[in-house]
Amino acid sequence: MNPIISALLTEVYKLRKSKMIWITFLAFSLAPFIGGLFMFILKNPELAESAGLIGTKAQIAGEATWPSYFGLLSQMIAVGGILIFGFVTSWVFGREYTDRTIKDLIALPFPRSTIIAAKFLTAFIANMLLSIYVMVIGILIGHFITLPGWSSAIFTEGVMTLIVTALLTVMLSTPVALFACLGRGYLAPLGFVVGMVVFSQIIAALGYGAYFPWAIPALYSGISGDAGIGLGHLGIVVFTSILGLVVTFQWWRLADHT
Repeated sequence: MNPIISALLTEVYKLRKSKMIWITFLAFSLAPFIGGLFMFILKNPELAESAGLIGTKAQIAGEATWPSYFGLLSQMIAVGGILIFGFVTSWVFGREYTDRTIKDLIALPFPRSTIIAAKFLTAFIANMLLSIYVMVIGILIGHFITLPGWSSAIFTEGVMTLIVTALLTVMLSTPVALFACLGRGYLAPLGFVVGMVVFSQIIAALGYGAYFPWAIPALYSGISGDAGIGLGHLGIVVFTSILGLVVTFQWWRLADHT
């Protein structure tokens, strides 16, 4: 069997057997349910008030339509995905150090580059499956609460925005892998992820979010209206992702795992 396939199957098996990935799926399930709850309240404010879901003076801005709902799901993936995808990536790369199995990993008859490639592929597959899972659950919830404004054009545009937003957010996980290797565990990459979320909010508030990689997915999703995100801004995310990949491979090639 091809070494990369063997290493990939091994990483996927470890991830599938971990409780972490299933807890993460359950945690990310909150996004479409919360989005659906907001749409239900907007669509039925009197019913929501009588059921105690909102107070008599509470107001939720927006409108209960499919375009708004797709936009809300995209924003949840962009913001929550930085944390969720970063957590998954930090586990894939950091668990070997925490569980003290790194010596067993590098003793495998594979080049180090093959091991790292398998880990990146595993994290990418898991994170994209998480995204697709949220999209499917979200669409089912939207149909369940019978949101108005459905059409094939709106569906296509909404799904494309969801996919691109998810892909951009997942791509920003490669630097997280580097910090997991540098920190030899979970704490450094998780601290890095939280820091990027905080900085993205600050930089976006200052008006420079379109030039900060971790703010670009949220701006693309429409979190602040038309932010004018173009190919050049998307290229910043691609460059950041490639840089994370290259430096991580280089670090593993030169690192002394003793």
